[in-house]
Parts: sequence; C-alpha cells; structure tokens
Amino acid sequence: MGKRFFLFILTNILVMTTILIVWSLITKYTGISGSFENGEAGLGINYGSLMVFSLIVGFAGSFISLAMSRWIAKKMMKVKVLDPDGPLTAQERGIVEKVHRFSRAAGLVHMPEVGIYPSPEVNAFATGPSKKRSLVAVSSGLLNAMDDAAVEGVIAHEVAHVANGDMVTMTLLQGVVNTFVVFFSRIAAILVSRLVRSEMQMIVRFIAVLVFQILFSILGSLVVSAYSRHREFHADRGGADLAGRDKMAHALRSLRSYVNQANVSNGHTDDSAIQTMKISGKGGMMRLFSTHPDLDERIARLEQR
Repeated sequence: MGKRFFLFILTNILVMTTILIVWSLITKYTGISGSFENGEAGLGINYGSLMVFSLIVGFAGSFISLAMSRWIAKKMMKVKVLDPDGPLTAQERGIVEKVHRFSRAAGLVHMPEVGIYPSPEVNAFATGPSKKRSLVAVSSGLLNAMDDAAVEGVIAHEVAHVANGDMVTMTLLQGVVNTFVVFFSRIAAILVSRLVRSEMQMIVRFIAVLVFQILFSILGSLVVSAYSRHREFHADRGGADLAGRDKMAHALRSLRSYVNQANVSNGHTDDSAIQTMKISGKGGMMRLFSTHPDLDERIARLEQR
C-alpha cells in the first residue's frame, strides 16, 4: 500500500542526487558554467536559465524514477512474479485470478504482472510506469493474516490504483516538486558559498547543493504524501466498485484489527511491520509524512457512499 510511494520517493531522491553528481562532473571537466550566476563579481543569479535547468532535471528525475519503479520494486521487495501459464499453487493461482478479474472489470487491456513477496507485514502495493506495464504484489503476511474476502478487497484497491493511473499523476506532481527543489537548493547553495573564501566556494557549493536538495526533497515529500492520502480515498471507492463495498470495508476493518492487535501485543505503536505500512494513523508531525489516511476515516468515508 504505502510501499509504491516510499520506493518511488526514495528512487527519486537517489536519481536526483546522481544527476547532481554527473552535472557537477560535466561542468568541472568540460568548462561549461554551472553556477547560474551572472553580472560582475557574481552578484546576480540567472533565474531564467536556472528555472529551465530545474524543469529539465526535475521532470527527468521523476520520469526516470517512474520508468524504474517496477524493476526497483521487484528487486528491493524480492517479489516472486507469478506466471499465469506456469505451475502455480492453488493460493498463487487464486491471487492471479483475482488480479486479472478485477483488471478486466476496471477496463484494463493489459493485465498487470502479479507477484508475492516474503514479508510478515500485512501489505500490498501496485506500481509500474504505465497501465500496460504495471505490477500488483501482495505480501505473504497479508495472505496469512486475512481471509479471502479481505484479500479480494485489498487487491481490488491496488488494481484501482493502476486503473486510476495514480503512478503517472504522482510522477507529474513529483516533477513539479523536483523543479522547485532543484531551483531553491541551488539558490540557497549560491548564497551559502558566498560566505566563504573564493577558493573554497566550489566545494562548499557542491556540498550545499547536495544537502539542500536532500532536505528540500524530504520537505517536498509532504506534498506528495498529501496527494497520496487523497488518492487513497479514490482507490477505496474504486476497490468497492470492483469487489463490492462490503468486501472493501471488510478489508479495511481487518487491517484495522491487525494493527490494533499488533499494538496491544507490543504495548506500543512502533512495531516496524506496522510503521512500514504508513497506515497506523499516528498523530503529530509524523502524520504529515503518512501516505495513507487514518483507517477509521477511510472506513467512515466508504460507508458514507
């Protein structure tokens, strides 16, 4: 559930950092000016050139992250992709059948890849660069903890994400966020580099850009997380349309029961299997970074339909 956004944002930050390093090497060894300063003594900043550069790098970073999303998810989560035409267990074939049935009902022409990954957490995710090249994966923990009706609700929710094109729309949003991250991180780095001696400015600027870019990327993830929470309500409605409102609501209640039981068993809400799902509804500042709304709110909205 929260996995697709976490992996996307992490990949995006790594890609943006790599672009920064490559660009720095290019400007160093080719003589191309990468300072975006103009005027005598470097007192001005060429905001137009910097904005064009920020747009190119920002959207390149997000679209590269999108293109890599399915591959990254498979590798990081150790997803076992299920071949519909190959030998499968009864449980595996049931998962494939559910994904394909809901995908056809959602109007998808190309069936998503289906996978299971080893993890004790009760989780699932959908990712991929397009509806044609998507992946829906469920954890072994989800299959062990939930009954068949709840599993259907979870899978329908993930298929709804694919049908809604959420990864592409998030990529466009991330591109805008990246643009501002690149733009303001370089302005901040230029200002910081002016506080040191001229012979130290290049190295200070490089380090400052790196630090500010990571910091602003983390702050920018607040915007992406807010979008993610908004889209979860849409995916819940889509899942209800595909599997039925009762099954979707049952899936959310089962998830809430699992979270509550895990909290009681551990005596606190810091269990890693819960926190990685980003669904514990923990209050305070950390809630701003959550990719999912509170489960009680999701259930209430679904029942109000």
